[in-house]
Amino acid sequence: MPAVRVVKAHAYGNDFLCVPASDVHGGLPALTRAMCHRHHGIGADGVMVYEFRDRGATMRLLNADGSVSELSGNGMRCLAALVARTQDLQKGATLTIDTDAGVKTLELLARDRERYTFRASMGQPVDLREASITAAGETVQASILRMGNPQCVVLGSLPTQSRFERLGPALSTHTMFPAGTNVEFAQVEARDRVRILIWERGVGPTTSSGTGSSASAVAAAAHGGAARAVDVIAPGGTQRVEWHDDGVYLTGWAEIVLDGQWLW
Repeated sequence: MPAVRVVKAHAYGNDFLCVPASDVHGGLPALTRAMCHRHHGIGADGVMVYEFRDRGATMRLLNADGSVSELSGNGMRCLAALVARTQDLQKGATLTIDTDAGVKTLELLARDRERYTFRASMGQPVDLREASITAAGETVQASILRMGNPQCVVLGSLPTQSRFERLGPALSTHTMFPAGTNVEFAQVEARDRVRILIWERGVGPTTSSGTGSSASAVAAAAHGGAARAVDVIAPGGTQRVEWHDDGVYLTGWAEIVLDGQWLW
């Protein structure tokens, strides 16, 4: 395979490789696994294959293990940053990104060198409910929903590291979720503040998640006594989530850190 153009960006440490669709000629899962490898490759939580259009792009997302994902809020923002950089968009510009979870609209709130802050419309949470799940030798009460992708949120005190490493993958691959699920452990610290840990489907622990932050805010408001506008604090940093009648809105930044070629 010839050299593949790649731009790496991250949102609060949740990192992605953006690859133009014209550079990919089959073998995308294998390419994704190789590029995302933390030691032998560039290193990332996923790959986005994209095509530009005026003030927007289409994206197809693969997790680090080569599996397909419908949506990443942070990944979408990384691609939006690349669109804004390439097309020299300024504060106040509106972009649209076509994803497997539908068309998402983002407003560019600020740009500072290679860091771009957006407010993104994430859509409505779907199939929100509570369920008891037995996994890894214990039973937990979880909030189940789709936020463009499947989400399982366990409200309560954050787990110890050993419990997180045991329960996270067990829930992510539980038979209740035939296609797997993203998992968040979410603690409501105040009406307007939620702290989370993330076990991402097809990746494992991540420092941040846009859809996970959105899902955690919805679960905290619906089942944990939180307000419908909260700061969601992940290990990588804080994002703002607002749940309005017309859907969920996510505000945060993405930063471009590499522009080069993958010599596979």
